Formats: sequence, C-alpha cells, structure tokens
Amino acid sequence: MEFRPVKRAKGAFQRSLAPEEIKAVCDRAFGPEPRLLSAVELGLGMYNSTYKVELAGKDRPVILRVAPEPGSQFRSEQQLMRNEYASVPWLAVIAPLMPRVIAVDWSQEVIGRDWMIQTYLDGVPAPEHLGTYPRTVWPTFFRQLGAIARRVHDVRGPHFGLVNGPGYGTWSEAVITSLEQIAADLDDAGLDAADVREVVAAGAHDRAVLDEVAEPRLLTGDLWTVNALMDSAAPEPEVTGVLDFDRCLFGDPAADWTIRMATAKDDERTAFWEPYGALDRSPSAVWRARVYEARHLGAIRLERYRLGKRDAVRESYGAMAEVLAGLT
Repeated sequence: MEFRPVKRAKGAFQRSLAPEEIKAVCDRAFGPEPRLLSAVELGLGMYNSTYKVELAGKDRPVILRVAPEPGSQFRSEQQLMRNEYASVPWLAVIAPLMPRVIAVDWSQEVIGRDWMIQTYLDGVPAPEHLGTYPRTVWPTFFRQLGAIARRVHDVRGPHFGLVNGPGYGTWSEAVITSLEQIAADLDDAGLDAADVREVVAAGAHDRAVLDEVAEPRLLTGDLWTVNALMDSAAPEPEVTGVLDFDRCLFGDPAADWTIRMATAKDDERTAFWEPYGALDRSPSAVWRARVYEARHLGAIRLERYRLGKRDAVRESYGAMAEVLAGLT
C-alpha cells in the first residue's frame, strides 16, 4: 500500500494516522474487501486530518476525514465533525455542490477518533486556481459564492447555535455562550482572555440589540475561497464544489465567516453582493457586526495558538482592541 502522510512538527495539533489505522477504518466501512491501495494525506485543512484513499475495484477514490483526538479539542470546537454530519439535511439547497457521506463512525472503537468517509469531488482548490485567470473575470467567481451563501442563509432553523446543539432560544444566549467558551479556552491555553470577556460584558449589557435577530437562519460557518473547488478547464471561473461545513450554525447571517470575508476588501469580491443582496447597515446591525468580529478574532486567536503561530497570537490583541473601542 502506498502511504504518504503530511510532514508535521513534533507536537503538532493534527496527528497523522498510521497505515494500519487507515486500513482498520476502511475495513469497518467497506469490509476486508476491497483492498486498500493508497492513502495520501491532504494538507489543506487546519482542523481535521484528510486523506485521499484508493481502493481496489473502486472506480474513484474516496475522502477520509478524521477528527482530532477528543482530549485535544477546545470546548468551543467540540465534536465539529458530528455537527457537520447533522448539517447535511439542512444544506440540501446546495447538495449538488457537496460531497456525499458514505460512512461515519462516532464510536471511537477503531482509532479512538471520530471519522467520516465522503465521495471525492473533482476540481482544483480555488486558492490555487483563481489566480490563473485575469482579474477582470474574478467577479464571476465571487458572484457564485454570493449565490451559494444566499441559498444557505435563506434556510430557517429550529434554534440558535450549532446545528447539532446545544440549541438556544435567543441569539444573544448563543453568541454570549460562544464567547464565554472561547474565553475559557484561552484561559486553558494560558492566554489573556480579558478582552474577550469585555465583549461578553458588552453583549450582555446590550442583549436586546442581539435579540433583534429573532429568526434563526443557517450559516455556513466557514465558507470562502479556501473551501471552494473550481473547474480546472473552464474558460471562466466556475465553482464545482464546496467543502467543510463543520462550523455550521443557526443564527444571524451577518455573523457568518463568509460575510466577514466578503466585506474585508473593496475589490473583485464586491460582486458577491449582486446575487446575495444588500447588507443591513443600520446602527444596530453595525454594532452586532463588531460583536461578530470580536468572536471571529477570538476564534482566530485560538486557531493560531493551536497551529503554533505565536507571533500571530500576539498580533490578535491589537485587532481586538480596535473592535472593543467601537463596542464601548
């Protein structure tokens, strides 16, 4: 069997599976036949470990995704793979663009971790391929992302919070709980969480502004260029697939990572808004957007810490200070 793991630094958050572990997963999913031919680890993700797996007698490879060990997951990132699996029926509006789930196992009997096997999607990661086109046609790509986000955000949900729960009756409760979890994770990591707790206090003080969002809508959680696949041969940018919805939740669409990225620069991405529609710019919406930005920055700080990017962790405090100045 050909086995190609990603080379990682000692003590890295992600741990590659051993060949015998991959075989054990495939045996659980497919039985001892077909024979495992190859497993190539893909280094695109920053949370789950992902493998392109070839099996004898199968026309196409499959994708194996493996969650981190339970003990290494932050409380704000608990069981995200299970959350993604729960989101699949809610994401039916974009099902043709998504991989299909073949097998899942939450028992942790085989390798001590959650895992999921999905169909393999053809396409080239957008960060690698978009730049092969002249910038004049990049808006075509961002219009497609805007249309995808619009379809997702139009889906109404039963509660606020992660799709897999726990569910909350109000948006303020979901947002404040998320911020509190991030602060607790920062404490556990030995990082200063005082600024995140200031955001918690601001949110609790003006809870009513958060609760103007009264209807839960589906959020992608993480959709942007890094999670999009493109047709390698199309004359203009064409999105053929979207991946990684483990952070899917119900809430205010303006809180989605997709919206943060669409508003980050005034460049070709402004085409995103043509199919999506105008963003609410009322004073309440602007204030909520600052809370959402603080939540993003707190989560980014944790991710940078998890990935060993200590300089980036330090830089996050300046960015959070700017957000806090606008909140208070």
